[in-house]
Amino acid sequence: MGDLGDLAELAGWAGRSLDAGFVQVNPLHAAVPGAPTDPSPYRPSSRRFPDPVHLRIEDVPEYAYVKDRERLGALLERSARLREAVLDQGALIDRDAVWELKREALELLCEVPLGPGRRAAYCDFLAEQGQALEDHATWCALAEVHGSDWHRWPTGLRDPRSADTARARAGLMDRVDFWSRLAWLTDTQLTAAQRAGREAGMPVGIVHDLAVGVHPGGADAWAQQDFFAAGMSVGAPPDAFNARGQDWGLPPWRPDRLADSGYAPFRELLRALFRYAGALRIDHVMGLFRLWWVPQGHPPTEGTYVRYDAETMLAVLVLEASRAGALVIGEDLGTVEPGVREALRERGVLGTSVLWFERDWEGDGRPLPPDSWRSDCLATATTHDLPSTAARLTGEHVELRDSLGLLTRPLAEERAEAAADTGEWLALLTSLGLLPGTGGTDTSSEEAEIQAVHRFLLRTPARLVGIWLPDGVGDRRPQNLPGTWDQYSNWRLPIADAQGRPVTLEDLAASPRLHALIEALREPSSGPAT
Repeated sequence: MGDLGDLAELAGWAGRSLDAGFVQVNPLHAAVPGAPTDPSPYRPSSRRFPDPVHLRIEDVPEYAYVKDRERLGALLERSARLREAVLDQGALIDRDAVWELKREALELLCEVPLGPGRRAAYCDFLAEQGQALEDHATWCALAEVHGSDWHRWPTGLRDPRSADTARARAGLMDRVDFWSRLAWLTDTQLTAAQRAGREAGMPVGIVHDLAVGVHPGGADAWAQQDFFAAGMSVGAPPDAFNARGQDWGLPPWRPDRLADSGYAPFRELLRALFRYAGALRIDHVMGLFRLWWVPQGHPPTEGTYVRYDAETMLAVLVLEASRAGALVIGEDLGTVEPGVREALRERGVLGTSVLWFERDWEGDGRPLPPDSWRSDCLATATTHDLPSTAARLTGEHVELRDSLGLLTRPLAEERAEAAADTGEWLALLTSLGLLPGTGGTDTSSEEAEIQAVHRFLLRTPARLVGIWLPDGVGDRRPQNLPGTWDQYSNWRLPIADAQGRPVTLEDLAASPRLHALIEALREPSSGPAT
C-alpha cells in the first residue's frame, strides 16, 4: 500500500520529469476502524483529520531511536511479506493488515521522547487544533475500548461534553495523546508532500478531495452531533439510472445549526484541509446548494430535497481557498439543477468535465468538439468511478458488468451501445487529425487511441487536464465499481499494467508506455496544467 512518502516522491518526479502541474488523490480522511475496515475513502470517520495508515513510518524522526530493534525488524519482515503477496502473488491491498503493522510500529515510535524542538512543534499543533483534535483523539481512544459506533457506547459516553466522557478521557490520556500525535505526524507528512510538489515546479501541487459526508458512527458525527440531523441520511432521488434512488448512509449537516454557528464547522474543516492542499476537490459540490434527505427506515423514494444557504457556504469556501492561495474544483457530474454551474463559475470554482459525458445534449447528442468545452473545469478521460480508458476502448467494462450481473439489458445490446459511443468519439478524434492511420484492436492501436484522447483534452480550453495514472500503463480495471460491495474488489486494487501485473512507483516512473503518452502530450504551444 502506498504512503505519504510515495506521494511526495510521485509529486517530485511528476513535476520535474513530466512537467506536471498537480497530482490529485482520493480522500485521505480518517477511516472508521473495523474488521474489516470499509475500504471506501468516501465514508470516513472524520473529514477533519487524515488517516495515519498513510504514514511512512521510516520518515518519522523517532524511528531512528526505537530501542526494541528486534521487534521493529520483525515488523519489517511482515511488511515485506505483505508487499510480496501483492507484487508477486497478485493479492489485493490489505488495508487492515497494513494498519496492524503500522500501529504496532507507531506504538514503538511513540515510546521515544520527543526532542525539545519536536516537542515544541507538537505543542503548537495541539494548541492550533484545539477542541477538534481533543474530540477526535478521544473518540479514537474510546473506540478502542467500546467499538467504533458511538451509538452503542455506554450512555454517558455518547455525549462528548458529558462528565462521564471527561472522566473517561482522563483515564485514557495516554491513548488520547497517542492519537493526537498520529494526527500531527500525518499532517507533517502531508505538508511535506505538498512542499515536494511545489519545489518540483508544480504551480498547484497536491489536489486533495473532500468527501460529501461522514460515517454516522464515526468521530465527526460524535463530536459534532449537534450539527447533524438525527435519523436522516444523504442520498439521491430516483433518476433514469436508478429508479429506486440511493441512500448513502451519511448523516447531513443541519442548515439551521450551521447558520447559528456562523458556519464554524464548515470553515474549520476547510481550513484544516487547505493546510496542505494546493487545490481541493469538493465531492458532489451540488450539496452546497441542496441535499436529498432520506428518513431512517424509509426508501430513498420517500426522501426530499433540503436546501442550504449556498450563497454563504460558497462565500466561506472561496474565502478559505483565497486565504490559502489554493484552487477549488467542484465535482458537478450527473444531475445538476439550473444555476449551480453558473454560481460556481462566478466565484472561480472550477467544474469537472469527463470526455465520455461531453456531448451536445441540447442538440444532436454528438460528441462536443474541443472548442465547445467550457474553460473553467478540470478535464479528464475518466474518474475513480468509471472504467479506465483502455477498458472503455476495448469494451471490457461491459464484459465486467455482465460477469457481475449488473446489466439491466441484454449483453448484445449493451455491447452495441458501448461500441457506438466509442466509435463516435474515435471518429471525431480522426477527423481532428489526432488519430491518423490507426485501426484494429492491437496494443499499438489502443495506445495511439489513449494518446489521442488526451491530446484531445489538451485542445479544449480547460484550465486543468488530468491523466488517470492507470491509463498511463494500460490498466483495464476500474478502481471502484458503483453498485457493488463484495462482488468486486473496490478500493483494494494496486495499479497494474495491461497484463494485470502490479506496478510499483519505480516501475511507473520507468514505464515506456507512460513516457510515450507524456511525449504525445508535449506540444510547442502552452497548455493547461496537467
